[in-house]
Parts: sequence; C-alpha cells; structure tokens
Amino acid sequence: MIGKEIRMERLLNRNTGRTVIVPMDHGVTVGPIDGLIDLRDAVSKMVAGGANAVLMHKGSPRFCHRGSGNDVGLIVHLSAGTMLSPDPNAKELVCTVEEAVKLGADGVSIHVNLGADTERQMLRQFGQVSRICDEWQMPLLAMMYPRGEKIEDEYDVGHVKLAARVAAELGADIVKVSYTGSPDSFLEVTEGCHIPVVIAGGEKMETDEEIFQMVAGALKADAAGVSIGRNAFQHEKPIEIIQALSKMVHENATVAEAIEVLNG
Repeated sequence: MIGKEIRMERLLNRNTGRTVIVPMDHGVTVGPIDGLIDLRDAVSKMVAGGANAVLMHKGSPRFCHRGSGNDVGLIVHLSAGTMLSPDPNAKELVCTVEEAVKLGADGVSIHVNLGADTERQMLRQFGQVSRICDEWQMPLLAMMYPRGEKIEDEYDVGHVKLAARVAAELGADIVKVSYTGSPDSFLEVTEGCHIPVVIAGGEKMETDEEIFQMVAGALKADAAGVSIGRNAFQHEKPIEIIQALSKMVHENATVAEAIEVLNG
C-alpha cells in the first residue's frame, strides 16, 4: 500500500487526516461558468487559500500546472456527462487510471448516481476503476449521490449513508456525499463508512454563515473535510473563503472564527 499511502498524503493533510478539495470539473457539465473561465487563475486562488487538492478533467492540467507558488494535490475526474444529455444522471467514463498516472495525478475520481436508470453501468464502471486503482496504487475518490425517479429526497440520511457505504465496499479510498442537514443525522453516515467522508458544497449558498454552519456540523459528525466548488471559486473573496474553510477543517475553528478570517 506504500504508493497509495504516499499519494493520499498529497490529498489529505498528514497531520489532521482531513482535506479541503476544490472540484473544478464543471466545464464539462455546464460550460465555462463564472469563476472557472480562467482556470489557471482559479486554481492559483484556491492554492493561495490553502486548498489541499483540486479536481478536474484530463484536459485541464495542461492549462493550470503549478509553475510557481505552492503545490497542490491533483485529482483527475474520470466521469462525464453534460446538461444537454437526455439523462443528466448518466455518467460515462471518459478517462482511464493509466491516463491519470501519465498526467501526474495524485488521485482519480468517479461519479455515481444511485437510483438512476444507468446505476447498473455506473456501478460496473466503479468496480473496474477500483480494481485498476489498486494495481496502480492510485487513490480513488467516489462522488456518490442518490438521484433518480425513486429518490424523493437526495439528502435523506438513509439514502446518503447507503451511498457512502457502497463507495467503501466497492473499494473507494475517499467518498464525497451531500450533507444531511444536522450533525446527528450525518453521524449515521460517517459511523457506517470506514473510509474518509467529505461533504459536497452543493449549489451556491445565500450566506457565508450558511456555508460555515454546514461545514461545522459535518466536522462535528466526524467528516474528513469538504469538497466545495461553486461556493469557493465563485465567492467574491475566493482566497479568503478557502483560508476560512481550511482553518475550520484543519484547526477546528468555530463559525465565528471562520467569519473573522473571511472578513480579514
């Protein structure tokens, strides 16, 4: 396991065992949205704020490789689907673990929507990727969401803890799920999952306090950190919001302290 352990230390802080990941794969799904038009600039801001890792598709690293400044972990996303698809819940593999190795990735990620019509195919792809990741000693992050006709509430704790457990049992090293709304309910998710659990940032939130309250609740329930995109790179103070989140994740800062960091 030495190769995977070394790479995991580039994704998770080796002292805290936690992480601040910034997903920046949105261009494939919805196009060049605000905050990601200049990808090199966006990555530089996230790194300046102290992010542990950024996540992007295979064509992006060539535009934003770290030529100066601090280093940052690189997670290459293997799954894709666009908002124009007849089934937006369907995700297809568009990159291989071997390609990610050649890109110098520290980890790879896949996206699985449980309950979707194509769940069967996505789980099969998960199993294949997990096997190859073990061969290459490549950490695997699984983005797991309950989405489909049978899913009335994708934040339901029963659905979310199933999603997290599926990721762990199929060989993921980190799982990303939605926050269930309270520390007590999210503790059911982390207790039933034997790999690090990080929370998704979700859609753009109305207030900074709302973001920090969500993160505080997740950390209280033993989350291993956050994977926050739009609420970071689209923030009016992108560097400062990452600094504040990093202080919460790695130094157990309170919501009030995070707000103070954000406001300078």
